[in-house]
Amino acid sequence: MQLTTEVFQRAMPKQFRGRINQEVIDDINTTFSDPALMEQYRDNLLSYTHVMKDGKFKMSQYLEAVKYVGFKLMGNSNIEAYAKTFPSRYNYYVANGTSQKDLASYVTSYNKNKLVNLIFEQTLIPTHILNADMYQKAINVQAELMMDTNVSFKVRSDAANSLLTHLKAPETKMEIDITIKQDSTLADLRATTDLLVQQQSKFLIEGVVDAKTIAHSELIDAEVIEVE
Repeated sequence: MQLTTEVFQRAMPKQFRGRINQEVIDDINTTFSDPALMEQYRDNLLSYTHVMKDGKFKMSQYLEAVKYVGFKLMGNSNIEAYAKTFPSRYNYYVANGTSQKDLASYVTSYNKNKLVNLIFEQTLIPTHILNADMYQKAINVQAELMMDTNVSFKVRSDAANSLLTHLKAPETKMEIDITIKQDSTLADLRATTDLLVQQQSKFLIEGVVDAKTIAHSELIDAEVIEVE
């Protein structure tokens, strides 16, 4: 299945979509005559497009970098991948008697290219995923040792402790967020209370009321209306 302009434009960041025309697509679709290589190249081009968001790269650089990384993933050495990615350039170096040392430096420089490394990082499988089967086998061994009565108590204890450590449930943290929001109602209540205190203090000083009357007075005089 060949790559189309529409599909590649949708995969690319917006700033690059205008640079994708039929000429670019034709060049991509004729990169490899081997259908298997062509399919892998097309899939890789669509998979790594997000690396173009954060760098000032050219479309041609992206196409070359994806091709180079693809050859590397197939087990080619740096210089082999470079020669297959840039056959004309590599043949020029060889034809003009470029020393192996200089050629190696060119290849090393390209291998350290930022875009190449951004793409290569996307191909790496996390170690814990890559070795998931080994992790389970290790657990099985520890379980067998824990249950084996023919080994020492310490070996069984260490195996049990290892299982408890590695198989314990993840810790959960409960956070309680308590916030107090003041609105106009609270502010009005405070203002009313302050005013009441001032009035009661004044009445107490003037002898209008005594302390006992104030102590037994109601703060809020309201009528409760029942709503059915």
